[in-house]
Amino acid sequence: MSELATNIKKIDDQLSKRPIALDPGGYYIIYIDREAELIYAKHYTNIINEKGLATDPESGEVIAARGKVNRVAETVYSARTAKELCVKVIEEPKPCPITMLDHAAYLGREFMRAEYALISGEEYIQD
Repeated sequence: MSELATNIKKIDDQLSKRPIALDPGGYYIIYIDREAELIYAKHYTNIINEKGLATDPESGEVIAARGKVNRVAETVYSARTAKELCVKVIEEPKPCPITMLDHAAYLGREFMRAEYALISGEEYIQD
């Protein structure tokens, strides 16, 4: 890895540790399907509680940030490129379920990372 790549990774790793506000419009689970050559984004609704934690709108239970969560996606989007997925997720739904600009920016970055992983054969793990 070049010195530039190492420095960029350090910056990104540090920024990934910052606290973030959760979007009351919901959250997305992003993954790739190499066989189908597609990027997927599953949208789940949530309610943000008084502590700033995402909760299941039906049960009121806090949604775990890690591990398996047994919920049904509100919508499943798929696309061949990051740009196509951005159009489907951000531009086409009326109204757009994303209510925060930082969340939209995050999704754009993650869609690009997923596209790169799909092309390069590298593993994709959502940040």
